[in-house]
Formats: sequence, structure tokens, C-alpha cells
Amino acid sequence: MNFNNVTFERSFGISSQLPPSTLPEVAFAGRSNVGKSSMLNALFGRKSLAKVSQKPGKTSTINFFATEGARFVDLPGYGYARVAKSEKGRWAELIEGYFNQDRNFALVVSLVDIRHEAQQLDLNMINFLMEAGLPFAVVLTKADKLSRNQQNKQVSVLRRQLALPEDVPMLVTSSEKREGFDALRKLITQACEG
Repeated sequence: MNFNNVTFERSFGISSQLPPSTLPEVAFAGRSNVGKSSMLNALFGRKSLAKVSQKPGKTSTINFFATEGARFVDLPGYGYARVAKSEKGRWAELIEGYFNQDRNFALVVSLVDIRHEAQQLDLNMINFLMEAGLPFAVVLTKADKLSRNQQNKQVSVLRRQLALPEDVPMLVTSSEKREGFDALRKLITQACEG
């Protein structure tokens, strides 16, 4: 899979607009301030493929990106408090609507900030993915903010908190330092080809 050859396809504001699922899809889900856009840009080696903002909650649509043989799906962040209730409701409908469709889910990348304990919304997402039987991995972001020792400690804490089965991969990444992305690309390639 060529991660350098990716193009933006389209954004969708309501789930009924979503295109049919014709390729294996890798979806990225996480809290509003987890660094999803930075993660996507680092994954594809691009500076501004996904829009990065200083204000959390910028992604308010489902954004589709395509590469040879796969589609990448950037879901709206969840849990951001400074948007209207109606907007939160629309985001929830978008995310639920996406997962409730008959799609070719290759992998869901659930992003969690390594610096903090898992939030209730993180637990809800992981429980949903397990109950739905969807293939997923937990990717810890912002590792550059912690020492290697602290990272190792947080990996143990978060795996226990999220009650992850042993076969669920957990990767440590830093978009800032481009760490952990070879392992993530390998995981995504295996999921799409499997």
C-alpha cells in the first residue's frame, strides 16, 4: 500500500449522504483533542491533507481519503464541550450512522491521548467496538510529551483501564516526532490485505 499516494475524496455532513463501501475502510475515531488530523498527516507524510486546528472539535464532517486499494475515514471527534447541543447531536448521528451501515470495515483506529487516564468516552468507544465485533487497534497519541518510562507505565495503565483483550494491538505514536508510524502502516496494510 502506498501511503504517499493519497487523495482527499469528499466530506459528508449527514450519514445518509455517505458513499457505498467499495474498498476496505480504515476509520479513525477519538476525542476532539486527541490529535486525529496530525496523526493522519503524519501517516501520509503530508503537512495539510487533514486540517489541523488549535481549537478542538474542528472536524465536524466525515472526511474520506483514498489510496490504492483502501479508503481512510476521518470521523468527527467526540466529547468537545464548546459546540451547540444540536451540533453534538449531528456529530453523534454521523458517527453512529457510519458504524450502522453495511461497510467494509478493515480496521478502526481508536485514538487515545497517552498523557491521561482513559475517559468515559474512550471506554464507550472501545466497548462499542468490542460488542460490535469490529476489528480495531488502540493508538496512543502525543507520546513525545512523556519520557520513555512514563510511556511504558501509561501503556500498562491504559490497557488495563480499557480492558483490552491481548490480541488487540496497542501502538504508541508521536505525530510531532513521527514515531510509531512504521508499525501503524504495517498494521493497516495487513488489515486491508487480510
